[in-house]
Amino acid sequence: MKFGTLLQDLARSAVHNPITEKYPFEVRATPARLRGRLNWDAENCIGCGLCVKDCPSQAIELIVIDKKTKQFQLFYHLNRCTFCAQCVYSCRQECLSLSRDEWELAALNQEDFHIQYEREVDEVPCVAATDPAEA
Repeated sequence: MKFGTLLQDLARSAVHNPITEKYPFEVRATPARLRGRLNWDAENCIGCGLCVKDCPSQAIELIVIDKKTKQFQLFYHLNRCTFCAQCVYSCRQECLSLSRDEWELAALNQEDFHIQYEREVDEVPCVAATDPAEA
């Protein structure tokens, strides 16, 4: 690089404001079509497994505990996901979605990349059998 060009760049940068943003302090709005972390709505899921079959990076595992009572576990491997949204497109029940708000996904531990989704099952309290003679 020539010395004259270097002085020209130096003078230009002294007059103009920097183009870079002050990211952690000034956050822009996310784009409408941003693909972030995968979210699972367990209420709509029927356990068909199309999302698992269509995922090209094998980032989703679906374990069917009891299909009749809709008890499933979904394991999402964030470190494998390519955010292609193929699982979202293939889900017929529309229970998968990619969040546009959760996109800062860096972590220090490997365990933070393994997410387990589970449906909250309503537990029916066990009623003790009473003797009709006692009543």
